[in-house]
Amino acid sequence: MRAIVITKQGGPEGIELQEVATPPVPTADRVRVRVRSAGVNRADLHQRAGNYPAPPGYPADIPGLEFAGEIEAIGENVRRWKVGERVCGITAGGAQAEFVVVAESNLARIPDGLSNEEAGALPEAFITAHDALFTRGQLRLGERVLIHAAASGVGTAAVQLAHAAGGFVYGTSRTAAKLARMSDLGLDEAILVDGAPDHFADAIDRFTHGEGVDVIIDLVGGAYFPVNLRALALRGRIVSVGTTAGAKAEINLGLLMRRRGSVIGTVLRARSIEEKAAAVAAFAAQVLPLIARGDIRPVIDRVFPAAEISAAHAHVESNGTFGKVLLDFS
Repeated sequence: MRAIVITKQGGPEGIELQEVATPPVPTADRVRVRVRSAGVNRADLHQRAGNYPAPPGYPADIPGLEFAGEIEAIGENVRRWKVGERVCGITAGGAQAEFVVVAESNLARIPDGLSNEEAGALPEAFITAHDALFTRGQLRLGERVLIHAAASGVGTAAVQLAHAAGGFVYGTSRTAAKLARMSDLGLDEAILVDGAPDHFADAIDRFTHGEGVDVIIDLVGGAYFPVNLRALALRGRIVSVGTTAGAKAEINLGLLMRRRGSVIGTVLRARSIEEKAAAVAAFAAQVLPLIARGDIRPVIDRVFPAAEISAAHAHVESNGTFGKVLLDFS
C-alpha cells in the first residue's frame, strides 16, 4: 500500500509517500479501513521533527491521527460494522496510508451526503472540540466561551459547537482576515491579538463588563496561558488543549484562587482505546446529527494529493490555514 513515511527527522523534506506493507487482515474486534482522506495535524509535524513519537504499538514512521473511508475487512468479533460501510475515525498513528486497522469502537458512521474530504475533516477537530467544551469544560447553556486560535481546525469546530449549544462565543486570532470569516460559523465577538496577548484579556473585560468568560479553550498555551486568568469568570474553567506557543508558562496562583477557577488539561492521542471509544460515542450521538442536518459543518482549508505531503506540512507550518488540511488517498 501507499503510506506517508517519515524518512528523516527535521523539516518537511524528511517525509514522503512510499510503498509499504499492507496491514494484515484484522482479527478480534479490529477493522481495516480503506482510507480515502486523512487529516494533517500539528501532531504530525511534531512527530516528523522528532518531538512527539508515536505511542507504543503504533507505527513510528507513519503519522496520522484521523481518517475517512470505507470498511474493507473486519475481525471475527466485530458486531457494529459491515464491509463496505463508510466510516471516519481516530487512531494514535498510522492513519496517513491507504489502509489502517483500528478498534471498531473508534469508528463513527459518515452521514449521508458528506464527501470523503468532508468526513476526513471531522474526527480529530470535532471530537477534540466536543470533549474539551462539554466533557472537560462542562459548558452550559448561555455561558460565555473564549476560544483561542479560533480559525484552526479544532477552533472552527469549537466555535460552531459552542454556538449550537447556546453559548456566547469569543474567538482570538493573530490574523484579521481569518476573524472576518468567523461570523458565519457562529462567532459573536472577534478579538485580534496584535502584539502582547494581554490584549485579549482587555477585550474580554470590555465585552463582558468585567465579568469574564466561563470556559476558555486554549489551543495556544505559552504566554497566553497566564493571561487567561484575567479573562476568567468566577468558577470559570480553562481547558488546555494545545501548546503552539510553548508548553511552559508562569501563572498567578493567587488570581486562580480568587477566581475559584479550574485548569483542566486534555489530550486525545495518548488516551486508551476505551477512553477514545467514549469520546467517539459522544461525538457520534451529539455532533453527527448536527452535521447531518447541516447545522454545523467541517471547515476545509485545502486538500493535497498524498504525494504532496511535504507541501502539506509546509502549508500547515505557515500558520496561514483556515480550518483543516487534508490528504487525498483516493
